Amino acid sequence: MPSHDTPLPPGRHALALHGGAGTIARSSAEAEAPYHAALRAALAAGDAVLSSGGTALQAVVAAVVALEDCPLFNAGHGAVFTADETHELDAGVMDGRTLAAGALAGVTTLRNPILGALEVLRDGHCVLMGGAAAERWCAARGVASVEPGYFSTAQRRAQLHAARARDRDRAVLDHTGASTKMGTVGAVALDRHGHIAAATSTGGMTNKRPGRIGDTPLVGAGVYAHDAGCAVSTTGTGEHFIRGCVAHDVHARMVYAGLPLADAAHRAITESLAPLGGSGGLVAIDRQGRIAMPYNSDGMYRAWLREGESARSAVFDDAI
Repeated sequence: MPSHDTPLPPGRHALALHGGAGTIARSSAEAEAPYHAALRAALAAGDAVLSSGGTALQAVVAAVVALEDCPLFNAGHGAVFTADETHELDAGVMDGRTLAAGALAGVTTLRNPILGALEVLRDGHCVLMGGAAAERWCAARGVASVEPGYFSTAQRRAQLHAARARDRDRAVLDHTGASTKMGTVGAVALDRHGHIAAATSTGGMTNKRPGRIGDTPLVGAGVYAHDAGCAVSTTGTGEHFIRGCVAHDVHARMVYAGLPLADAAHRAITESLAPLGGSGGLVAIDRQGRIAMPYNSDGMYRAWLREGESARSAVFDDAI
């Protein structure tokens, strides 16, 4: 298996993405195959952008759109239900070249929340928007809207009812105690110009309190990118990622402590997230094309490629 800890030659691109981390039960190769295929398809969407000379920002958005459109993951179509049996979606994106960022929280009608977050970034007047006003603003700028039922699947509704049966008042990660294997999605990329970017999107937690906002749209918690350090997208128990500022923590450990990416990412999980009781993982990339994907949960859906090397995908410690 090619190493993702060594620098790439200048001018080559790289991409890594995740489809969620948590208490994931091992199953047969046949059962896991659709998830690997979906991760590879999203990887291909981002790689097509990078291979044609596109930017890291364009690539992470393309990869996340593909994951939002796939019902296997908890973002866009297939998002989890709130306690009110509705959907509230969050997304965030950041450009490591300019430090421009855009995010949306609690939207209910945007087909691809990451595209709305991108519009917020491009507009530049604010970083985070939320609710119905944000939806109207995004729609006026051409972001596609759908009826809320578009996000619903029978599998997600059954997951909500099962969670309520266990504890009516407790929100759970979409992959915790469930028979399905899905989660928050995100991507990080390095383009051929030497710049990096990150994007994250989610439906939140099953049975979550309406109005709850997790780490996904928060710069420094669920998403972060800075050419001086790294680009990061996280997944897991959002409140802990917020309290630990985990995405920025990886960058800070690199810039202020001089740690290489792999060490910085690992320590962010073990020293900043875990002591708070948090569970999950992250994908990160630096300007040399090194990739880190640590997690402290049972598994994390992830895929990655570096120009000149084979694409890979994994759920546990093994990869295909």
